[in-house]
Amino acid sequence: MNRKFVSTALAGAAALFLAGCSLAPTYERPAAPVPASYPGAQPANAGQSTVSTLAWQDYFADPRLVKLIDTALANNRDLRVSVQNIEQARAQFQIQRAGLFPALNATASDTRQRPSLTGTGVSQSYAVGLGFSAWEIDFFGRVSSLKDAALAQFLATEEARKATQISLIASVANGWLTLLGDDDLLEITRQTLATRDESLKLSRLRFDNGVSSELDLRQAESLAENARASYALQQRQRVQDENALALLLGAPVPPEATEGATPGLRGVAPMSDIPAGLPSDLLGERPDIRAAEQQLIAANANIGAARAAFFPRVTLTSSVGTASNEFSSLFHSGSSAWTFAPQITLPIFDAGRNQAGLDSARAAREIAVAQYEKSIQTAFREVADALAGKATLGEQLRALQAQTEAEQVRFKLSDLRYRNGVASGLDLLDAQRSLYSVQLATVQAQQAQLQNQVGLYKALGGGWATR
Repeated sequence: MNRKFVSTALAGAAALFLAGCSLAPTYERPAAPVPASYPGAQPANAGQSTVSTLAWQDYFADPRLVKLIDTALANNRDLRVSVQNIEQARAQFQIQRAGLFPALNATASDTRQRPSLTGTGVSQSYAVGLGFSAWEIDFFGRVSSLKDAALAQFLATEEARKATQISLIASVANGWLTLLGDDDLLEITRQTLATRDESLKLSRLRFDNGVSSELDLRQAESLAENARASYALQQRQRVQDENALALLLGAPVPPEATEGATPGLRGVAPMSDIPAGLPSDLLGERPDIRAAEQQLIAANANIGAARAAFFPRVTLTSSVGTASNEFSSLFHSGSSAWTFAPQITLPIFDAGRNQAGLDSARAAREIAVAQYEKSIQTAFREVADALAGKATLGEQLRALQAQTEAEQVRFKLSDLRYRNGVASGLDLLDAQRSLYSVQLATVQAQQAQLQNQVGLYKALGGGWATR
């Protein structure tokens, strides 16, 4: 019995050694469908570190923002879901990988049969064994291809978690900058409302004394109420923006997050200057692109599994143990038993099922190729847009700041002329309106410039490295 069982084990080992021939096509990374450089970008300097290696704590220097990001990484529910997706994908990979090995089971049975094959009564037999059943010997790589596909899906899920973290960090930074911008807008509108209320009082006094027309009075009333409506709108927007940030944090926004020695956007600590590099760098630095490539690798492996379905499938069932008609004799000498039952299944007719499976796998690969290429193109556009913003937003902000200074002087002169009766109220109100508009535009441009820096860091693949 021992000699036969050893021979059986050797046969199984030989089958395992012969297994592993894969029918999956050789994977080749598609060429990146983007230009070799970003439009208008400066060439990268040799030795510059990549953005993906720059920890987000080193890029976002403001301690208030660092604290908010830490809170979001600990509490955000979307990030928790992505982590659990990784665990699920890891388990699926382990399930597929387990198919490469026989599942060893212990069995015990008590069989009774009537009529008995050996007489007219009831026959009874007992058996105890150790073995495996229906283990597929992977001659054509079907099981290994499924395992490779599951591994690629797992790796794609891990990259997706990194992409989720990048998006979360960028969203928290942008939400925080939006709140600071809201505070600046509220302060400007509050000051404008106070100024317009003062102008309205002066216009009403001049109208009551017959110095100015009712047209000046009604125009002053209109502008004062317009500022009041804008103030209410901005208050509501500020509360909604705070609620949106709280959702990202998974916790209330602490009051100190928007407080500081210098209020609003002017008090934001500067962010690091980062190199753009080359579009080809995105292939290794953007987790979403790496995730798309892993999906492509999985689709490529599934073709191998679909091809293997056309070939014979060999399964093996084997066990060793003891058997006896008497329970008391089950473990006595001479009661040993073993089985060795290989089986081969050759597909002959399946109404086109296997061919349809292969066609579906090939179509899935083409879809994955298109999605991979689109992810590269999307990344290229995001970086190019951020670089365009970096090149122009600074000049736009400088021009708006100069315009604000000019409008402030104009307003002071118009107010002085109006109080001395040299100019009409319409000139003063027009100066107020122009000053208010350019002040709002300046804050919005400053916020856009800071958010563009966040967007560039995210687009280049920064945000998942930490220290």
